[in-house]
Amino acid sequence: MQKYKLGIIGGMSWESTQLYYQYLNQLIKDRLGGLHSAELLLYSFDFARIAALQASGDWDKATHEMVNAGKALKKAGADKLMIATNTMHKMADDVQQATNMPLIHIADATADAIRRTNCQNPFLLATNFTMTQDFYKGRLADKHGIKVTVPDEGDRTIIHDIIYHELCQGMINQPSKQSYLDIIAQYQASHAIDGVIFGCTEIGLLISQDDISLPCFDTSKIHCEYAISHLFD
Repeated sequence: MQKYKLGIIGGMSWESTQLYYQYLNQLIKDRLGGLHSAELLLYSFDFARIAALQASGDWDKATHEMVNAGKALKKAGADKLMIATNTMHKMADDVQQATNMPLIHIADATADAIRRTNCQNPFLLATNFTMTQDFYKGRLADKHGIKVTVPDEGDRTIIHDIIYHELCQGMINQPSKQSYLDIIAQYQASHAIDGVIFGCTEIGLLISQDDISLPCFDTSKIHCEYAISHLFD
């Protein structure tokens, strides 16, 4: 049986949070069988409010929101926390310290998956915040010894805009999929990338391992697999 009740800070966006719910429950069913499902508590934000804070650079207010969500989940009975988005792991340490709860970090999950392959030069696709700031790629490098290749500014803009203007709004467009695949192919040729990190939890809605010859690391799925393994420790 599950030893811990998992608290999820989600809704950023709900398009990927629903994947978390699906993955976590399927993983518990696969593990325990029968009518078993995951014991979860979910704090789901109105993403428009959070996205506005991100866009304005008001990370202090965003941190306050995230800390309050973590505290609410603790009060509701959660034993461990996970943040169902890569970008908002920017304040993962603040949430963990404020709640004094174990937090299952998405970068640690991703690093674990990368280490199980021969990938040496993974390519990071994500929001512009995640691609340019150090809270994610820095943790991969400093804690796990994994250095990533990041797209240049023009390609970062394309990747970021598709996430916010399409994927977070439930729009899956073939031209955007082709743009992502073209960028990956370009960096495979020019930078010898040998893996692709879907470093935004919505990216797996648009492209998949079936589309790409390189090993792909779908962080939403990887995060859920890693979390389930920690619920039985």
